Order: sequence, then C-alpha cells, then structure tokens
Amino acid sequence: MAVDPLIELRGVNKHFGQLHVLQDIHLTVGRGEVVVVIGPSGSGKSTLCRIINRLETVESGDILIDGQPLPAEGRDLARLRADVGMVFQSFNLFAHKTVLANVSLGPVKARGRKREEANRRSRELLERVGLADQAHKYPAQLSGGQQQRVAIARALAMDPKVMLFDEPTSALDPEMINEVLEVMQQLAAEGMTMVVVTHEMGFARSAANRVVFMADGRIIEDRTPDDFFTHPETDRAKDFLSKILKH
Repeated sequence: MAVDPLIELRGVNKHFGQLHVLQDIHLTVGRGEVVVVIGPSGSGKSTLCRIINRLETVESGDILIDGQPLPAEGRDLARLRADVGMVFQSFNLFAHKTVLANVSLGPVKARGRKREEANRRSRELLERVGLADQAHKYPAQLSGGQQQRVAIARALAMDPKVMLFDEPTSALDPEMINEVLEVMQQLAAEGMTMVVVTHEMGFARSAANRVVFMADGRIIEDRTPDDFFTHPETDRAKDFLSKILKH
C-alpha cells in the first residue's frame, strides 16, 4: 500500500451498456508516485483515467482524491478538476487563442489569479516545456508535439496535485513522441504524482514506480517495472509483452 495515498479506488465498477469496462477495481496511487497503466485495446485503461476526475461516472465503489470522496457535481467538482490535471490524446487547445492565453486561461478563470501573474507563471511553464519562444503563436502554427507540450503546460498552470495522461503520444508522429516523453520524464523526476496510460514501454520502464497491467476491465498485475517486464506472472501479461516487445 502507498504510504501517503493521493488517489484511492475501492471496488469501482463501470458499464457501458452491457459491457463491464471496469470490474471491481482497487488501486492506490501514493503522493509522488508515477503509475503507468498498460494493456491491450479495450481493457479499460482510458476509462480508468477518466473516472479519476469524473469525466465518466461509476456505478459502484469509492474514489478518493487526497482523502476526499469524489464530488458529484457543481463547484466542488470544478475544484477537484483544478487539482487533477489531465492531458488527452487530442490536445484540445483553443484555436483562436495564443499559446500564452491557452495556458493562462485556467488559472484566471478557475483559480481567480490576476492576468499578469498568470501570464508570468505561464511563461515559466512554457520555458519548462521548451516553448518559451512560441508564446505568441496560435496552436495551428505549432507541430503536434509542441501542441501537446502546451497542453501539459496548461495542465501544470493549475498547480494540480496529480497529473493524468491518457495516451498523450498516440496521436503524434514518431519523431515528436520523444519531445513529449522527455517533458513527462522531467515531471516524474521532480516528484509529480502521475497516472499515465500509454503504449510507450520505454517510458514505463524508465519513469514508472509501478506498472499496472489491465485486461478485460480488470487489473491483472500491479508491480514494479523491473518485475513486470522481466517476470510477468500471468499468461495475459506474457502474451501482451511477447506481442509488443517484438516490434
């Protein structure tokens, strides 16, 4: 068990129609931990990510963030979402706003920061993701890798307690994947609590404290990367690894 749990899922179940996408999920993520969630398509990984900040509701079970149960809706939910940064496959940037404005918007609107202060902090974050010189541009003027790094800066601008990444590199061209993973590696090294759904096994090996392997809506294995990649315990995990590690 994590010493200082920041995220706790207890007996969580979720259906889409007849499909039982999350089956009795128990998962604890400690403060400062990096947990990478992997598994075949349709195993429930993205849904797991999306229930943590209530983009999807669950039928049963408890979800706690920093000891507090997930609020249903309204102001409390907005506050929770400010504490839980989310980076998706698609970058979801506002096309008509500059990079700087995209990053500053959340702190001004949701955290009540003054625009000058928000802009100053946003410039620091853009520097941190290697895009200080792109602040005046619009998203369409950037590459996919740059847009995703802006999306990471935007999530960080809210000073979240935890960052969720739902396949953040899967929409990117191969040569852009590393520039995004490097930013994520840096965040992990700085102690950011992270839950990362990804197909990037190199990142899982090097940045994760734990690898959670999912199949058919269940958590099948939850182990250190070293243990998981060298000695998978289940046939499902062995099969999965044999398929992906050949490529």
